[in-house]
Amino acid sequence: MPWGKKNATITSSGDLYKALLGQSLSSSGVPVTRDAAFRVSTVFACGRVIAEGLAQVPLKLHKKRAVGKGSDAAEEHPLYELLSLKPNAWQTSFEFREQIGLHLALHANAYVYKVRGVRNKIVELLPFAPEYVRVIRDGWDISYEVYDNKNRKIEVSHENMWHIRGPSWDGVIGMDSLKLAREAIGLALAAEKHSAKMFSNGTRLSGVLTSDSSYDEKAAKDIRDTWQEMQAGIDNAYKTAVLFGGLKWQQTSYSSVDAQHIEQRRFQVEEICRSARVLPIMIGHADKTATYASAEQMFLAHLVHTMMPWYTRVEQSINVNLLTEVDRKQGYFAKHNVNALMRGTFTDRSNYYTKLYAVGGLNPNEIRELEDMNPYEGGDEYRVPMNMEAPSDTANSTSTDQGTNNGNSDATP
Repeated sequence: MPWGKKNATITSSGDLYKALLGQSLSSSGVPVTRDAAFRVSTVFACGRVIAEGLAQVPLKLHKKRAVGKGSDAAEEHPLYELLSLKPNAWQTSFEFREQIGLHLALHANAYVYKVRGVRNKIVELLPFAPEYVRVIRDGWDISYEVYDNKNRKIEVSHENMWHIRGPSWDGVIGMDSLKLAREAIGLALAAEKHSAKMFSNGTRLSGVLTSDSSYDEKAAKDIRDTWQEMQAGIDNAYKTAVLFGGLKWQQTSYSSVDAQHIEQRRFQVEEICRSARVLPIMIGHADKTATYASAEQMFLAHLVHTMMPWYTRVEQSINVNLLTEVDRKQGYFAKHNVNALMRGTFTDRSNYYTKLYAVGGLNPNEIRELEDMNPYEGGDEYRVPMNMEAPSDTANSTSTDQGTNNGNSDATP
């Protein structure tokens, strides 16, 4: 039996846990399950924006340089390929991170089993759907129970589970995003269902049929059924109606209730976006007054205020849960490369490169790398204009000039 159905049979603690987790009735009377929430386009779009935002940005393991500042890609570390290319036997890095991104966006919890090999090294990362996992807390000790499709329970220790949490009240489990937004999603589902019923079953064509004649119950029923068959539904829209028996068509105006219904559906888009902290423009609900310049700033705001907290959350979780203490002391750390998302137009990039090149912030090969171009010999040298010098050189030059003048008895005052 599918979970969440009224006639589903509960035969184990696993069934009970899944049933309680999978369904929650909203005040609108519509049950808000995960599958039902996905049918709301705004919910699914918000989840995709966050999930794809996490997946499309390169995630690589880096190691700090032993001398000087900066870091290099740590391709020699086993985690490098797991994070950037192939986390398990059937998923790419993009697919894996997109999946856990959906889990985080809609459930605020992502659970990944760490498969260990020789010398306790992590050799594979296996993601679990959140509804299959239960967190067990005994004081400050945390463990996990995982239920499979056959309702078998598997106990997983804290050391073998990579648990990424969204916003959390107790610091152990992320707060379920779907439950927190239950009322907004339920109202959106109710409004969508109302609109669908209006088109599929409604007989209202902005008017009513009237007649001065009297009809018995059977005649009135026949007229109603005939009208329903010929005029109701989206397939019969704009057909010509033939009136008989003294029937007249009386047109009615567009009611304020209809206008409020449409406005309510628009408001629910903004309400769900607000709960997910996603700008409406990112899911295609653009402000008509937005200009190209303002839209560009909105995209930047999305990166800074929506995605950066998720990038930081995942990076720190990797550093704590996947890297060992020895790895961290050796300088290993995970990092998302968000430079590609911040690339502007050609003119903007040219100005950016010119200014950093002029102060020695970038060398030619670094600029070429950012533009996906191969380096050339001699391009690793940093250059600055000839009329620029370090502040310390200026101070030494001034001091030398003053000392020379003070030691010359013939100097002119």
